[in-house]
Formats: sequence, C-alpha cells, structure tokens
Amino acid sequence: MYDYIHIKQPKDIDKINQAKLFELYFKNPISVEKFLEESSNKKYLYWDKAQYLSPIKGLTITESWKLIRQIRKISSIFTPIRTPNGSYFAFYRPKYTDKILREIDMQAGGLFLTEQTTSKQEAERQKYLARGIVEESIASSQLEGADTSRRYAKKMLTENIKPRTKGEQMILNNYKVLQQIESKYKNEPLSIFMLQELQMQLVEKTLDPGYIPGSFRKDSDDIVVHYDQKIAHIPPKEAFVQKELQRLVKYANDTEFVHPIIKAIELHFWIGYLHPFPDGNGRLARAIFYWYLFKNGYWAMAYLPISTLLKRSPHDYTYSYIYAEQDELDFTYFFDYNVKKISESITQFKNHIKKKTQENTENLNKIKQNHPNLNNRQVHALHYLLRDKNSTTSAQSYRIMNAITLRTAYSDLKQLKNLGLVETSNEGRKVIYKASSSLKNEYTEISV
Repeated sequence: MYDYIHIKQPKDIDKINQAKLFELYFKNPISVEKFLEESSNKKYLYWDKAQYLSPIKGLTITESWKLIRQIRKISSIFTPIRTPNGSYFAFYRPKYTDKILREIDMQAGGLFLTEQTTSKQEAERQKYLARGIVEESIASSQLEGADTSRRYAKKMLTENIKPRTKGEQMILNNYKVLQQIESKYKNEPLSIFMLQELQMQLVEKTLDPGYIPGSFRKDSDDIVVHYDQKIAHIPPKEAFVQKELQRLVKYANDTEFVHPIIKAIELHFWIGYLHPFPDGNGRLARAIFYWYLFKNGYWAMAYLPISTLLKRSPHDYTYSYIYAEQDELDFTYFFDYNVKKISESITQFKNHIKKKTQENTENLNKIKQNHPNLNNRQVHALHYLLRDKNSTTSAQSYRIMNAITLRTAYSDLKQLKNLGLVETSNEGRKVIYKASSSLKNEYTEISV
C-alpha cells in the first residue's frame, strides 16, 4: 500500500482572518508588494522556500503567505483545464516570464541557429534536427523508466540496431514518433484518433500481451501515478476523461490566440493530468507539446531536447505537477518550471554551438588543408572519428546524421577508405568505419 504525497502548508493557515490581511494590504501596500516581488515575481516560490523570506511588515510569515496566495489567485486567469468537481486550474503570470517568452519567440523560430552557424542550407538544418530528435527521444523515455545508457541508445538509433530490452524499445518508439510529428503530424489538426495513434506507436512492443495499444484507461485498471514509492496523482474517472479529451482537442485546434508556448505547456499538463491511457502518458504529453509548437512555426524546437533538462531534475518536474494540483489548482508552478527549461535549453544549445565552433574550427581547417578534395561531410566525419579511439560510424549512421541518401553515404565512406583515411571491420552484416592508423598518426597533436 502506497502513501499519498501531500505537500505541506503552514499550520493553522485556514484559521487566519482573511479580512484582516486585506485591510493591512491597503494600509501598507509597499511592504506587501515587496513580499509579492520576492515570492512570485523574481521566482515563483512554494511555501517550502517562501517560509524563509522576511515577512510583510505587521504580519507573521504564515499570514504573509496566506495573503500572497490570495493575491496570486485574484490576479490569475483560468486555464481550460478543469477537475471533476468543476474547478479550473488558474495561471498567475510572473513578471519575468514575459521576458522569457519574448526571448523564446526571438530564438525558437530558428534565429539562434542561423546566428550561430555559417550555413543556412537545409542540409545543415536537417543535421541539427536529426540530432535533437535523437536526444529528446532518449531523455523522454528515460524519464518514464527506460534504463538504457544514453551512449548505447544513441548508437542504437543512429546505426539502426534492433532493441534488446523494453527500455530500448521505448526509446526507439519515441524516436519514430518525434520524427513523424516533425514530418507529418504537425500539418494535421489534433484528434482523438491522433492521440490513440501516437500512443499506439509509443508503447509498441513494450506492454503485456493482454493490453490493446491505443485503448483508453478504464476505472477497473485502478491506475495511479507513483513517484518515489508514493502516490503522486490519482487520475480522474474514465467518463470524465473521455469528456475532457474532447475539450482538449477542441482547445488545441482553436484559432483564438493564446501564446503558443503557454498553450503547448497547458496541453502537456492536461494530458498528464487526465492520464488517458494505461501507459505512455508522459511521453505522449511531451510529444503533443512538440506537435503544437512545430505546428505554430517553432520549428527550431526540434533541435532542443528539453526532456534532457527535465531528466536532470525529475523531482522538480514531478513536484511542479503536484504543487499545481494541491496548491489551490495553481497551474503557474508547472508553467514556471517548463518555460524556464525551454529557455535554458535554448541557451545551452547556443552555447554548445558557439563552443564547438570555436573548438573545431582550427582542427577542421587543418584536415581541409591536408585533404582539399574532401567534401564538408567527409571532413566532419574524420574529425568525429578522431575524437577518441572508440569513435566509429556506419553508412546508416552517417546517412542519418548528415540527412543524405544511403547511396551518397556509401560513396563518401568508400572514398575515405580508398584514400587510406578510414579502416573497416564487420559487425555481422554491417560494415563499421573507424579512423585509420595513418590518420591517427597524422593528427596525434589534435585534441578533438
């Protein structure tokens, strides 16, 4: 039997006279605004951290927290997400989020990519797209329990290796879904059928034989969401879920303007809250998040493996759900966490591109000078193979990472072999390429 996670509120908070708090607010608004700034507009805090702030003048810290929660509620706008008792999750928009949303708007349409790279060609875009989808599919599946190492999972995806375990199958499924969202589903309106189709693909070959992929969760399944050996969420009854999924689909397709980042995060949360399927709900929620952003022109989001950052702080990710549900249906906690992770992922991507560009320019130029007849793909492949003694590639991996045909991949690699720059070996029926001894000797002084 699992215990239920209950977030803590200060003792006797419900006994505090609310009228007294607002009377003080109007008498001393400056002190109240200062506490609001520290607790809500610099960082959006819950009680576990807000309790250490200096209280509002004339109030205890518990009274200060009670007043701020009321101000948050009054200042909030309702989301379309509701509970079975008819209450709606609401959203207080902290001041700093406007700046973050503006930065995301400027960057996630692709500006950061063209600023940081020398090529604006489609092939370059596709290369980053392929890498981003690989990383996201791995991290999103690991959030749901896939225990495969990132290094092997990446090798599995890029070299088309058959999954050995359930965790590896989860990653492969997620990879295929994200590819299809970017290439196909982003051009289609959301539907119940699309949700079922995506879930079927996400759970393929990972569930018990008795479950039919794409079928919705039933009350008799008695499914609850666990975290850290405790119950984190009890999903609503199936009748309510079916009704709300229709509302979710309608909202996703509605053309009335809501900032796309806000709406994508709402859809992410809503699917997680409803938990409509027996399995795959977290991966589905994050897939729909990407679907909505791709559909609305945020194509560079495909390069940003946001789940990689979520995976680094699974406690905070889980508790952003829990705080939202248990602290008077305050959706802000979930929005605040996710919008910061989007911003952080953009910053990391830009820094990564800048750092790698600086590190690699000298080495790439040297390879080009020594081998002027090679194309850019081949130069980058040699640079990659020189990274360490275990670096290898295959025609399939080379094709995926460069977004080219298999025929072109074989042609490139064959030329490198004929020049004595790579050596080959066989892994079953697959040909593996690695840096030749002569190439390694030529660049022993290069640190790549």
